[in-house]
Amino acid sequence: MNLAGLFLLAISFATTALVSFGGILVMVPEIHRISVEVYRWASDAEFASAFAVSQMAPGPNIMLMSLIGWRAFGILGLLVATFAVILPPGILAIIAGRMEVRFSSSAIFKLVRMSLPPIVIGLMMASAFITAKIAVDGLIGIFIAAGVAIFVALTKQNPLIPIVLSIVVGVIAGRLGYLV
Repeated sequence: MNLAGLFLLAISFATTALVSFGGILVMVPEIHRISVEVYRWASDAEFASAFAVSQMAPGPNIMLMSLIGWRAFGILGLLVATFAVILPPGILAIIAGRMEVRFSSSAIFKLVRMSLPPIVIGLMMASAFITAKIAVDGLIGIFIAAGVAIFVALTKQNPLIPIVLSIVVGVIAGRLGYLV
């Protein structure tokens, strides 16, 4: 059992989770940096695969960190990563909720609250960019990613439509040798 590695996993994911505004998706660049570049718990391809599975599977988005923990340290790593991402922000949410009730009429609190959405959007954009650099490869990948983004942004249709169409395009492109 690698206790030092599990401790690093817990500290890395807990501190990242504590400073993430906008949810798990904005943590992706930092989780990638920690998991792939710093500790080498996963390769770029393994990270991209774990990210895709975590987003396509039902359930909470924290599955990405759980999968990284599992890949690096087995079932114990999965448990440590999951609790490290859930517990500290959960405690912080309780504290923040109490502070909101207490200070919601404060002018400063209102200004701080108004400044948060642009910060979250910027973090989400950075996450999308970094994730795309890791996961989207070649013209077919760019075509699929752009097509899904445009479809979802401009229509009021169910996102399942571009998901299924993209899988079909990917399978056809792969069978024709355009995906390696």
